[in-house]
Amino acid sequence: MSVNDPILAEVTGPGMPFEIAERDGLRQFVNMPADLNLLIDAARRHGDKTFLVEGDRRLTFEQVFTWRDQLIPLLGIKRGDRVAICMRNRTEWIVAFMAAVKAGGIAALLNSRGSPAELVAMIEEVTPSVVLADSERAALLREGGYQGRIYDLTQPPEEVPHGHPELVDTTPPAPNDPAAILFTSGTTGRVKGAVLTHRGLSTGLLSMQLSGVMVVHNMARQYGMKPEELMAQFPQQAVLLVYPLFHISGLGSAFLSPLFAGSKVVIMRRWDAEEAVRIIHDEQITMFTGVPTMLWDMLHSARLADADLSSLRNVASGGQALPVNLLEEVLAVCPHAQMGTGYGMTECSGAIAQAVGPDFLRQKASAGRILPLVDVRIEAPDGRVLPVGEAGEIVVRGAQIMSGYWNRPEDTAAVLSPDGWLKTGDVGFVDPEGYVFIVDRTKDMVISGGENIYCAEVERVMGEMPGITECAAFGIPDERLGELLVAVVVAQDLTGEAIIHEVGEKLARYKAPGRIAFSNEPLPRNAVGKIDKKRLREMWPTLSGNN
Repeated sequence: MSVNDPILAEVTGPGMPFEIAERDGLRQFVNMPADLNLLIDAARRHGDKTFLVEGDRRLTFEQVFTWRDQLIPLLGIKRGDRVAICMRNRTEWIVAFMAAVKAGGIAALLNSRGSPAELVAMIEEVTPSVVLADSERAALLREGGYQGRIYDLTQPPEEVPHGHPELVDTTPPAPNDPAAILFTSGTTGRVKGAVLTHRGLSTGLLSMQLSGVMVVHNMARQYGMKPEELMAQFPQQAVLLVYPLFHISGLGSAFLSPLFAGSKVVIMRRWDAEEAVRIIHDEQITMFTGVPTMLWDMLHSARLADADLSSLRNVASGGQALPVNLLEEVLAVCPHAQMGTGYGMTECSGAIAQAVGPDFLRQKASAGRILPLVDVRIEAPDGRVLPVGEAGEIVVRGAQIMSGYWNRPEDTAAVLSPDGWLKTGDVGFVDPEGYVFIVDRTKDMVISGGENIYCAEVERVMGEMPGITECAAFGIPDERLGELLVAVVVAQDLTGEAIIHEVGEKLARYKAPGRIAFSNEPLPRNAVGKIDKKRLREMWPTLSGNN
């Protein structure tokens, strides 16, 4: 989006629902409620429309809200208490989030794929009053030694628990009160909870809605229609939920945004390309967002089955760059779909740059255009602000930026300035039209199949194994996954399979290296004594036997 775009000026002008004005030194939506609950509650107007589909379960908006209302007094929490949510993607997860926030709590979203030790570490970080879990995760938490209160929403109790309506505080939260905590390991491999406020999450949600409104207005102009007339012809939109709900992508674009818009959300328990193709056809899915790995898998399955994906009208990707050959494949199978991409992070409550349709096709190599409420600058290592087109660290500011990391002031100060500028750790540049291009990462992190894997965390586990004297983890290009995590170790009496198994046991399975190479020599180091991963990448074909 460009600040000079006449349609943007129209839909964000005075008196419009998306009116933008400066408040507290930041551009904000003038008509946005200060409380995320007001945005959520507005979706109750969709009534008997289907909201959630999960296997044989089909629930309307009203049924989900009724379930939420019944759960609230059972939580037994005070305003500001943390409510940890530890479940796979399922209906109960969504009800749990809605109830926790409505009851005045702070929803702490645990990575449900974590090991027992990882799950307990996240819980200890935020000290919740209650954990809302499914049976599998409840067992893992007990296995990890957690002794606190767990409410298993997937097992009907033998007798209904006593509610605590007297504890429910109906005082609306302030805009800067915390609404949710999402976990990120960071480059140290140490778990941190990014605190997202009511204002931040609401701003991120409405920014997504604004992008959709812009697309509709552009389409209406092409057809010579009014936007309202065009929207009246659309069927109910349907989203296939494949991103984990504990990710900002799952929470925002696949749950809260469809909820607000009155869309149907179809939940997949785990990614299965053949099943996804079937669901897209049977449920007439109109919007699909996934990492490139999923898109490749889906297209392959669709071609094998000669499947009909014509219902798709919006296909987007995030987590890593979208290969041009993948884009061509998507358009060949889904010729009516508008392609899109976005760039953001947990600490930003979602996307800070986005491009859809013609906007995306004009700059396919970009990560999107800077959104209207976000300020972006590019900094040199010494802090100098660099000119347009020059690469440096991407630094952002806006109403949707996190307030900090939970109980970690030093970690917060390392990335967030007193005046609200957040260091992303990504290296890139911005062109004259506001497109963002990512060229590198300052963080030692690998994005494999859309999952963030921090090398320091993997190296810590490998370094604790008897027999390993040196180790280094890094990513190499992989057509399907984007990046494949690999490791080079100096070790005795160990096999690659044993190392991979150990990392998978201590951490989540997806964090285990895909391949291990052994070195008979000490690992190369740079001038300051750190392992030289650039050199290791160059050596990888020889070390792995692929030369």
